[in-house]
Amino acid sequence: MLELYTDRLRLRTVIASDWDDFLYTNSCEILNQYVRIPQSESVIRQKFERVLTPNNLKEDQQLSLVIEAVHSKSFIGFLSLHNVSQTLGQLEVGYMLHDNAQGKGYATEALQGLIDWACIALMPHKFIAHCADLNIASTKVLEKCHFLQEGLLRHNWKVGDEWLDERFYGLLVAERV
Repeated sequence: MLELYTDRLRLRTVIASDWDDFLYTNSCEILNQYVRIPQSESVIRQKFERVLTPNNLKEDQQLSLVIEAVHSKSFIGFLSLHNVSQTLGQLEVGYMLHDNAQGKGYATEALQGLIDWACIALMPHKFIAHCADLNIASTKVLEKCHFLQEGLLRHNWKVGDEWLDERFYGLLVAERV
């Protein structure tokens, strides 16, 4: 089981007892407004089972972590790291926080902790991230972690019937602050 710590947070491997938090996070319309129309519980359960399957983060594999408060052990959200390309050394990051944990700096702190660990453990060349252009909170998290916006992909993501513009971000490990 992987465990990482920051000043206020514990980042740990997802376990079976995280199902209720996973279901809520993946089915809440507000949390998913820039991601997807919430799917059925059976589809979410299949995703959860894949998240529980251990992997060594080889190409096209993903590591999912629970974000929780160190002292209270209360659930804050999820963080992911996807090995997009072993050859190019690219890792894609993602995060989703419970609605009552937003606006407190947790996403920034968790993402920075994950980046710090990945730089040592996986030695990537670059981190990448995508977020909806309208998702200002997420863009602020990425920019606080020193990601640079490298492009705006017009009508690149669809949620329901609505096309969204998507910001593409990158962080070169060699340029990390």
